[in-house]
Amino acid sequence: MSESLTVCDVDEALVQKLTAFRFRKETNNAAIIMKIDQDKHLVILDEELENIPFDDLKDELPERQPRFVVYSYKYHHDDGHVSYPLCFIFSSPVGCKPEQQMMYAGSKNKLVLTAQMTKVFEIRNTEDLTEEWLREKLSFFR
Repeated sequence: MSESLTVCDVDEALVQKLTAFRFRKETNNAAIIMKIDQDKHLVILDEELENIPFDDLKDELPERQPRFVVYSYKYHHDDGHVSYPLCFIFSSPVGCKPEQQMMYAGSKNKLVLTAQMTKVFEIRNTEDLTEEWLREKLSFFR
């Protein structure tokens, strides 16, 4: 039931930006940070970041407000090869307003489907958002 529930739609311009991001040719780490426009019930672009190390990403996220992030990560595997997984991260910090948490949680599935994401992670404390955390999460996808 919750999978068919859609609280917010995804802005059409954001859908196009996510599609372009998915097929980008650059090999640097980059992120698209998204937020919800509560008046319009719409997921919109908050910020676009090029060449951002993963450990710096937490500084871009608000401490008390949820955000969605799509992150393109240059992943150096233990065997030497490099891949560029796209990671969807739902940041829902402890202390957010319950209405906000519900709006974001209710919109997450539609956004994941729209962005065609397979590596979906959730975090409750932005301080835990480290490259070590990401590498551990990605290790399940080998």
